Amino acid sequence: MQLIQINDSCYYIKGTVNIGYVKKASAGMLIDAGLDAQTMKKVLNILDQASLPVTHLFITHAHSDHYGGGSYLQQDRSVYTFAPYYEEAILRYPSLEPLYLFGGNDPLPELRNKFLEGKPIFVDEVLQEGVYERDGFQFTTYLLPGHSYYQLGILIHQCFYAGDAYFGEDTIHKHKIPFLTDAYHAIQSLYKVKEVPCVGAVPGHGEYEVDFHSTVDANIAYHHELLHMLKQYIEDNGCVSHESVIAYMCETFQVTVKGLSQWLLFRTAVTAYLLTLLKQDRIEYSIERYHLMFKVKGEA
Repeated sequence: MQLIQINDSCYYIKGTVNIGYVKKASAGMLIDAGLDAQTMKKVLNILDQASLPVTHLFITHAHSDHYGGGSYLQQDRSVYTFAPYYEEAILRYPSLEPLYLFGGNDPLPELRNKFLEGKPIFVDEVLQEGVYERDGFQFTTYLLPGHSYYQLGILIHQCFYAGDAYFGEDTIHKHKIPFLTDAYHAIQSLYKVKEVPCVGAVPGHGEYEVDFHSTVDANIAYHHELLHMLKQYIEDNGCVSHESVIAYMCETFQVTVKGLSQWLLFRTAVTAYLLTLLKQDRIEYSIERYHLMFKVKGEA
């Protein structure tokens, strides 16, 4: 992990998951908290060595790799914690994530892991999209759904911390089928990110860039490529089941599915693209012989 200074006030700690940091006089705000206590211990050690205080925490969205270290932070330091509306419920009750991924059934033990269910954290203030001034921090939040339900990016001191609204190009190709809840909303959020009046941006996974628009465009193109691929598969095969679509996408990209957790994440991601084709009125669904089936709109 490496502390990188962006400007007089803004930094980020570069890692598998980037963690933002903003200094204001004797206060300091972390933006996201990493996966677990071990990650947070390293973050605090880095900041302590640089004599940078930690007084506030802003969570962009309720995925455990972004909030899992928050519990340790709240035990170790007195921090005022912000979180997005709706996402805050998952931060209080992290078991909601394996619950919804498992279709509402009581999750099996293997789903109760730190990658799907971080330790709960206390939220002092729930935020929505808007302009805020808190304890000397002046910032604007942007609603960026698609990867998560109510993800908020934060613009502060001309630096935009985007959460997982977009990924570095290496990251999106590494993930192959990026996790989304709704690809339509994700694409709209990407266009919104391009309009944020900032000097540069930090994604949750990737590098800080001044000229980040080309990276965002690459994300948009990648999502459209997957949508086209998926529609073509449905068109070529006439009428296909939900399960066969998931299998096709995973086999095409040769993703690693070692257990139920990974399979459920890919199922959600593939369904996010199907949902988009449905919203665009390009495909339709039906229930046939107790299977959820998809076909191109208008085909017999």
